[in-house]
Amino acid sequence: MKNLKEYLKSIVIALVLSFGIRVAIVEAYHIPTGSMIPTIMEHDRIMSNKFIYRFTDPRPGEVVVFTPPSSARTDAPRFVKRLIGVEGDWIEVKDGVVYRNGARLSEPYINDTPDYTLPPMRVPKGSVFVLGDNRRNSFDSHAWGFLPRKNIIAKAMFCYWPLSRMGVVR
Repeated sequence: MKNLKEYLKSIVIALVLSFGIRVAIVEAYHIPTGSMIPTIMEHDRIMSNKFIYRFTDPRPGEVVVFTPPSSARTDAPRFVKRLIGVEGDWIEVKDGVVYRNGARLSEPYINDTPDYTLPPMRVPKGSVFVLGDNRRNSFDSHAWGFLPRKNIIAKAMFCYWPLSRMGVVR
């Protein structure tokens, strides 16, 4: 009976710790679409850091996990996209090139150049602008507008499945 109590105590502690870590620090996500190809492939599994944005602000170039805004009109609980601009930045897309504050972005991570145009627009206070790396096949800020900063949940950090693609998300 004493051993059974010790086992149950250990199991309860392990469950509480794992739940606490998942809620507050890291969380795994399955990627159902190809909107982030080639950085994250369809059906990859990633780990995200939910803790980091309590101490720092998201920065352009980071891959973020977020709750889609109501303007996206989707049932998907989470999206994963690359942060392109933060509040105050000017974003423009023309001739297949993305510009932030008038400077052409160097984007070695994209699958293909955008096949759409966006006039210069300023990211409003409390918002960010996100795009998928698969620019021609991504439901992102170019389609539904700015993302409220408060919707960002985590920073994508590590791909752990499939094993052949294991590594840091950049």
